[in-house]
Order: sequence, then C-alpha cells, then structure tokens
Amino acid sequence: MGTVAALYRYPVKSMLGETVPSVAVTHAGLSGDRTYAVLDDTGAVGSAKHPRKWGQLLDCRSRSTEDGAVRVELPDGTILPVEDPELDARLSKLLGRQVFVSASAPENNTLERAVPEYEGGVPDSARATASVDGTGAEITVGKVASGTFFDFGRVHLVTTSSLARLRAAHPGSDFDPRRFRPNLVVDTGEGRDFVEDTWVDGQVRVGEALFRVMTPTPRCVVPTLGHDELAADPAVMRTIAREHRIPVYDLGRLACLGVYLDVLEPGTIRLNDPLTRQN
Repeated sequence: MGTVAALYRYPVKSMLGETVPSVAVTHAGLSGDRTYAVLDDTGAVGSAKHPRKWGQLLDCRSRSTEDGAVRVELPDGTILPVEDPELDARLSKLLGRQVFVSASAPENNTLERAVPEYEGGVPDSARATASVDGTGAEITVGKVASGTFFDFGRVHLVTTSSLARLRAAHPGSDFDPRRFRPNLVVDTGEGRDFVEDTWVDGQVRVGEALFRVMTPTPRCVVPTLGHDELAADPAVMRTIAREHRIPVYDLGRLACLGVYLDVLEPGTIRLNDPLTRQN
C-alpha cells in the first residue's frame, strides 16, 4: 500500500510546524499537534484560511521541545515560549490587533474562511450565504471541532502518487506536500491517482496506530499561500479544482486532496512504517 515518507505536526494552529522522525498517536490525534491557537477578543480562531486577517501566522514557526513545551519563532528570529506574555504582545503587533495564544477554544469560537473564486472551493450553500468582512474579503464563518483546534479530522494524510498526478497536470507549480499541511505523507510509489479516495469508510493501519478513513479533504486557499521558501501560487488550487472535484457528504463536489482520519487505536508511527488496509 505505502510507507510513511514524512511526519508533520503543528503545535500552534496555522503557524509553520515541524517534522518528526516518530510520533505518538492518541485518540486526540498526533501528540503535540494543534494544541494551541491564536485567538482574538471576538473568539475568532486564528486560521490562515482567512489570509487577509491571519495570513501572517504562516510567517511564524511553532516547535515542541523534548519536554513537550512549545516555542514560537517570530519572523525576526525571536523565539518565545507560548506562556510568555511577550509573545502575545509581539503577535498583536504583527497582526495589527489584540490577540493571544490559548490552549482551549472558547465555546463561542468562530473560524473564518475566505471564499475562493474557483468552483469547488466551498460548498455552493456556503457560498450563497458568504459575507464581506472588515478586511474586504468574502468569507464564510463556522467553528472548530468541539473541544479542539481542528477544522474537522484529527489526522490528515496525503499521498505521493496524488501529488505526482497534480504535478504532471501543471508542471509549472510546486506541489510540495508542505503546502497542504498534512500530518502524514505516504509514499504510494506509482500507485493509482488519488488512491486514498478508495480508502474512505475503511480502516488503515499505519505503524502501530489504526485509523478510520473519514472523508476526502476539501481544500481551502492555504495551499496557494507562501510557505517557508515556497512562493505563493494561485494555480495550485485551480489545478486541484480542475483535476479532482469529488462529492463530499452532502456538500456537493469539492476540490479535494488527501483524506481525514479518525483514530481507532493509538500507537506510535515512525518514518518508513508501512500503511496497510484492514478491510
């Protein structure tokens, strides 16, 4: 089926994350993944899905220390722990309004997503109810998954064969997996295009952990934004929308890449661990 080619986690939501050689998986997802987020006084959860409001979070990087503490590297190279009030002050200056880092989402939280121009970027029903906010962006508003900072699934997987298919469809774009902020990148060799679609509603074992494959992952504007040395590229999502719009629940045909996973059995995952189907 495939082997684990890369493992990523993002200690602070919508900041750059870190690669790890192995990671413990619990029922809550990868240990240390999206344990913090940046919030503002309205209860909005910082997400680069609304780049005009939160896009500068992608200029910051979050990392975990060996003892589980989280530190943030700011664009000027300053490194501060998440508990340091100075970090809140620096992030507020960066974003131009009062914000703070939190380990828990408020009950009245909001998650804002910019509405892309291409078809399949949001459900038609959501596009019909979108509004223009104070930044001038057309957005939809939802919530994070209850009790978490995840948008939906707790673990996100992409395959190398699907990335290769998109690269062949538009060679001018760099379909680096980091654009899609996965937890697991699985090397599927010369497997069929979008093979992960065939795993939906089934189970896969990766290393010691067992997962249920929930749904294809609808994509937002984030893959088009600059990540590290990767330049901004609107063609990335236009290519996905052209090559891989598929039905997702009752939301219509959406531009998708990768799949969301739910954890059935915790365990450790290591680089080069096999992925196998269980049913």
